[in-house]
Amino acid sequence: MNRLLEITEKKVYMRQTGLMYLLVIVLAGFSQGYIRGSLVIPDDAAATSLNIAGREGLFRLGLVLDLTAFLLDAIISIWLYRLFRAYGQTLALTAAVLRLLAHPAIGSLNLLNHYLALQAAVAPDFLAGFDANQLQSMSLLFMEAHRIGYLIAGVFFGLHCLLLGLLLHRSPLPGLLGSLMILAGIGYEMESFGDFLFPGNEEWLALLVGITAVLGEVSLTGYFLKKGLFTNKLKVDEVK
Repeated sequence: MNRLLEITEKKVYMRQTGLMYLLVIVLAGFSQGYIRGSLVIPDDAAATSLNIAGREGLFRLGLVLDLTAFLLDAIISIWLYRLFRAYGQTLALTAAVLRLLAHPAIGSLNLLNHYLALQAAVAPDFLAGFDANQLQSMSLLFMEAHRIGYLIAGVFFGLHCLLLGLLLHRSPLPGLLGSLMILAGIGYEMESFGDFLFPGNEEWLALLVGITAVLGEVSLTGYFLKKGLFTNKLKVDEVK
């Protein structure tokens, strides 16, 4: 009976983790890829500020979507720990802490830059001491700070992905998932440190992390959903 309960519990954790991970991918991807991607124009403070002010509701939605994704990520961190602690408790705990630091902590605080960019763009009365050009420059500056904050969070998240990949290799789950998560971790580290150390390579590094993250995180999400939603029972060795 205890074995049956263990199998059922693990299936529940896989289903919940898969569903939350899917939501995180959709919410954060839409916020970063579409909202900020379409409103923020690099090196053009005036256009960026006018875009943000002109589509204030959409820009505010981006902040809320990110914050929701980060809240879900905090839960995912604990659920992943519960799923993989049997394959290395210290390793699983370290991976969970790194994920908690990445987006729930650093990412959430970084949303202040998103909000301040909005304030500079809409120019409320308490910013009357700044002229229009200064406010536009401040708006783009805050969005650049937000981008850097994302890269800092990416260092922690990349390490999480590397450790999660090692845990996947230790577990009975497909080793390919572990390899893909390790590649995703390498991609995050390359983008963060590459942007800091070798400016001018942002575009191809962003493409690299986009590909490796999709391969690793989407594959893991799909596997969890398949096992949690569409499989009647887990194999015995998947809960050993």
